Amino acid sequence: MSRPSTPDFEMPADRRHLLPGLAGHVERLARSVDPIDEGHREAGERLVEWLVTNDRPGQPLHVVVICTGNSRRSILGATMGNIAAAYCGLREVRFHSGGTAPTAFNPRTVACLKEIGVEVEATGEGAPRGEPGTANPIYRVRWGSSGEPPMEAVEFSRRYDDPSNPQEGFAALMVCDEADAGCPAVRGAALRLSLPFPDPKAFDETPEEAIRYAERRDDLGRLMLWILMQAKGRLARR
Repeated sequence: MSRPSTPDFEMPADRRHLLPGLAGHVERLARSVDPIDEGHREAGERLVEWLVTNDRPGQPLHVVVICTGNSRRSILGATMGNIAAAYCGLREVRFHSGGTAPTAFNPRTVACLKEIGVEVEATGEGAPRGEPGTANPIYRVRWGSSGEPPMEAVEFSRRYDDPSNPQEGFAALMVCDEADAGCPAVRGAALRLSLPFPDPKAFDETPEEAIRYAERRDDLGRLMLWILMQAKGRLARR
């Protein structure tokens, strides 16, 4: 299988504004986007088509990444998606996260993102408690130093249809089997795609915990980069 190359375009301004430690990590991921497995590639190509077809200058394109608890994979996927959008200069593309049975932004997910240079800071405020009634702190997640819209997001565990998320016309990415099976229709979504990844929760409290969270973060990051690099290349050729 031939390896896709980064499309030939001028370095986007937003890429220059990625936080210093993060920029190097993303560059390494971008050089290793292959192999993407067949299932993810097929769904990813559908998302590329949707992004290119619906691209309108100045109009945001929203993508909501969904797992069950909105605690691990969905937040990792949304954050890495926003970082990939900045890397490719697709500032109209904006990723959000949500769940079907919210819990809390897991501390291991926080640590996993901080490890590569993402700034994750507690705001001191809390969102409504999720299952099983645990505290649900609100965090500010920042991946860049400037930009419009700002290169940051407010994250906490929420249902995918929470008022803070887009309500219609978005692409929904189901990144866990449970949410995929339990939510066959995503209200308001213009596109629904199944992109399941194993849950790093299975390795909590084991010696492999940090490695498995990093593995999932980078798997999601490579996929998001591959999708957005393809979209950027096709848009550049229009």
